[in-house]
Amino acid sequence: MLGLLWLVPAVPFAGALVLILAGARLRRTGVAVVGAGSVGVSAIIAALIAIRFVTLPPAEGFFTQRLWTWIRVGGFAPEIALRLDALSLVMVLVVTGVGFLIHLYSTAFMEGDDGYSRFFAYMNLFVGMMLVLLLADDLLLLYLGWEGVGLCSYLLIGFWYRDPVNANAGRKAFIVTRVGDTAMAVGLFLLVTRLGTLDIQGLMQRAVDQWAIGSPLAVAVAALLLAGAVGKSAQLPLQTWLPDAMAGPTPVSALIHAATMVTAGVYLIARTHVLFTLAPSVQLAVAIIGAATLLLAGCSALTQHDIKRVLAYSTISQIGYMFLALGVGAWSAAIFHFMTHAFFKALLFLAAGVVIARMDDEHDMFKMGGLRHDLPVAFWTFLAGAASLAALPLVTAGFYSKDLILVETWSSVLGGPWLWIAGLVGAFLTSIYAFRMVFLTFFGTLQKPPTGRSGWRLHVPLIILAILAVVGGFVELPATLGDRPYFSDFLHAALPAVVNDAARAGAIARLQIVAGLVSIAGIYVAWALFLRHRSLLARLTRPRPARQLHHFWAAGWGFDWLYNVVLVQPFLWFVDVDRRDAIDRVYDGIAWSARAGWRALSATETGRVRTYATGLTLGAIVITAIVIFL
Repeated sequence: MLGLLWLVPAVPFAGALVLILAGARLRRTGVAVVGAGSVGVSAIIAALIAIRFVTLPPAEGFFTQRLWTWIRVGGFAPEIALRLDALSLVMVLVVTGVGFLIHLYSTAFMEGDDGYSRFFAYMNLFVGMMLVLLLADDLLLLYLGWEGVGLCSYLLIGFWYRDPVNANAGRKAFIVTRVGDTAMAVGLFLLVTRLGTLDIQGLMQRAVDQWAIGSPLAVAVAALLLAGAVGKSAQLPLQTWLPDAMAGPTPVSALIHAATMVTAGVYLIARTHVLFTLAPSVQLAVAIIGAATLLLAGCSALTQHDIKRVLAYSTISQIGYMFLALGVGAWSAAIFHFMTHAFFKALLFLAAGVVIARMDDEHDMFKMGGLRHDLPVAFWTFLAGAASLAALPLVTAGFYSKDLILVETWSSVLGGPWLWIAGLVGAFLTSIYAFRMVFLTFFGTLQKPPTGRSGWRLHVPLIILAILAVVGGFVELPATLGDRPYFSDFLHAALPAVVNDAARAGAIARLQIVAGLVSIAGIYVAWALFLRHRSLLARLTRPRPARQLHHFWAAGWGFDWLYNVVLVQPFLWFVDVDRRDAIDRVYDGIAWSARAGWRALSATETGRVRTYATGLTLGAIVITAIVIFL
């Protein structure tokens, strides 16, 4: 069964190829079968492989499938090879499982779109590239998948490219992530020139053998890989592309935010964790970036009116939690939160898509309200997703994963109280903005009745994801609530356990109580401000400093403005100056001469036969005279 591993990425690629070549000739039912079915088949194969891997694990703890040698230059011979271990298995199961549910939802959501087959071709290609990234046994192959998901994100974010806003959003995502990708490419060059290989496992072993902890090369490589991860995962300071990515169709937002592109950076750091342990300063930077990002994005989420932009900033914030966990060495906790986040964030986006579609493409939550009775499935599933996002204690998957991050941030030798406080404040903000969405959208006065109907293809993915958003956290129960760390134990075959400070590790129960109370307090504040006492909110935001702060947070802390002033405008000024330099005058002169010659020659084209005959005669006389006398 493990020998079928190559089919997991190959089947979505095959689906994309069929849709590219024959999609225009297929009926919509055929497109849906190929588009969603290929990812479904991939998910089934991945599940069968997972059963085989868990019940009869390989002796080494991993399985490698070598397909062929890519190139051979001297001693450098990267291979097309796939590696399955605990880490890649978890990621693949989430990507294929959640990806299939999003594809199934898309078959109904995009049904009336003219680009139906093109949409599924891009989506299949996106999933295939992400699976290549996850299963790659070599950093060069991983980089192919890395750039592939970047290309697909551009195609999908700008899917409705006839609208300039959508096209610009796609370009912005592509250009901003290129900054990190370039840094990552430089890091790969350093690795192959210094260590002589890009095979991930061989690379990690050579790095340990040749580089001391804190060595300049280790720090440089880890910093460059971190830059790549920051770009793909939309962390500070390269987070500006993700809110604008909401220009794409809602299923695209769900796929990018929940299961594919933005989690690639988390996977990269986890997969190359040995390099980061050799560079403690960079690993600390990972934690600080994560803590700062989760706070800044949480504040911005509080001020958005567009329900999808709230979820976009929420994704940035939740990826910040994963970076925080990676930075303190809580590798398994980061992947655990990746899994639960995939469940509840895909659910929230898809439920929001149902609401938006039934409200005639209305995105503003302040123009909704009172929809819980008219959209019961969307309401209850969205409520489950929001509760998990807010880490409602004991009954949601988000509580167990976020609690694990907070506990290990406190107790890790690489963590500490300040990072824990940042995570706790972020949890409070998360609870507020999560239930702000719930109360503004589904409670209060019904402002506009929904139109149309929602079929089973929209509802089934919501129900399945809602169940997972509730029960998905029970695979990792803390010592105070049953002590069943199945998830962490499984991942420890691929990732090391967190190193705890014994002096701080004894306060787990108190930390959990505090985290639970903070979550409930945030929900209460959201109820008080956005449902019960709306006039109080108006009074709090009436003073000018409060309004200015609101606008500052709503604008993403001014990062777009800053980049426009510091980077974009100087570049445009330079382009304008360069367009008028002396070198261009030479080529302008050549162009002018060509145009002048054209005008002179075209003037001789009068259409008069006598004139042409006279010219031919005179020309013949001149040529004859030259031959005779010269």
